[in-house]
Amino acid sequence: MPASLAFGLIPYALGVSGERVDVSVPAGPPEPAHWAGTPPLRLIAPDGTAVGDTEVGLAPAVMADLLRRMIVARRLDRECIALQRQGELTVYPGFEGQEAAQIGSAFALGPEDFVFPTFRELAAALVRGVDAVQYLQYHRGTWHGGPYDPRATRFGPISIPIATQIAHAVGHALGQKLDGLSACTLAYFGDGSTSEGDFHEAANMAGVFGVPAVLFCQNNGWAISVPTTRQTAGEIWRRAEGYGFPGVRVDGNDVLAVYVATRDAVARARGGEGPTLIEALTYRVGAHSTADDPGRYRDDAEVEVARAFDPIARFRTWLLAAGHVDQAFISSCEAEAEAFAMEVRAGVVDTPAPPVEWMFDWTFAAPSEAFQRMRREALGE
Repeated sequence: MPASLAFGLIPYALGVSGERVDVSVPAGPPEPAHWAGTPPLRLIAPDGTAVGDTEVGLAPAVMADLLRRMIVARRLDRECIALQRQGELTVYPGFEGQEAAQIGSAFALGPEDFVFPTFRELAAALVRGVDAVQYLQYHRGTWHGGPYDPRATRFGPISIPIATQIAHAVGHALGQKLDGLSACTLAYFGDGSTSEGDFHEAANMAGVFGVPAVLFCQNNGWAISVPTTRQTAGEIWRRAEGYGFPGVRVDGNDVLAVYVATRDAVARARGGEGPTLIEALTYRVGAHSTADDPGRYRDDAEVEVARAFDPIARFRTWLLAAGHVDQAFISSCEAEAEAFAMEVRAGVVDTPAPPVEWMFDWTFAAPSEAFQRMRREALGE
């Protein structure tokens, strides 16, 4: 075991297995402020050139499929924002800029692994096979959590309360361990969640019991209107040391790096080596949600800096240069994304309002007479 693991950290200056790798960041545009500090695992630079070993065990066709998924996810995300503006969805949280973090991590999971999401993981949900129209019924207000089957998709219901799903994930992972299952549980959360007690309680429990879990933090720079640099001290990935398990810092806008970091963490979990904390450095290009006005607390210049690190442009440039895709393939992905967005739009708009009686169903095991009377009056019975 490398000495770094004994202290609960995986410094990618030495690599997971102890070999030295290049983590130098080539000259380029200034990085977002919250990326400062320890250089993250990075295989593809923001300009699309390789800076690490891109032989990650994925065939060229599979890597091309990662790009396709990212293009489709971004187009759907933009369509969801349009649907909200047109009154077809309620509050919707966009994820533009975070496609690599979500898709690279979800792609590293196996069919038996389980995901506990926040309310921003639509891209990850698509990778797990969740029906987009069913997922969006939560944001349409026609079903709480979405009517998709979490057991079949291995993707839990949308979670709005900050950080509570991390504790749920660790509990689920403990159950998997006690049942002797070779599977892991991945919890998504943002940088703001790491300031919540739920995160610390869950991380402590994960370390004490050595559960097969991956705690995946998408550090997108903002906890609603509070920047990461003002709501947490130090680097999030380093917190793992205090709980007795490894932490990893990865460029969350580099889909291959995210895939590798998650793949290795999943392998550790399945191998009985316990949890891993991954801090994926990314950026929230849009608003916190469609109910938010980021112009009140964020400069447009900061967003333009972040756009230089766009995950889709970076990966597309590298794939083209490597000869793994051509412009015709990219055009086909864009056409597929457009058609898919229109299909989802039609499905969302056609989703009927829930029956009125649902206000009264699943409320009391033994309804009182007063409750029954209210039900009869509301339904005109």
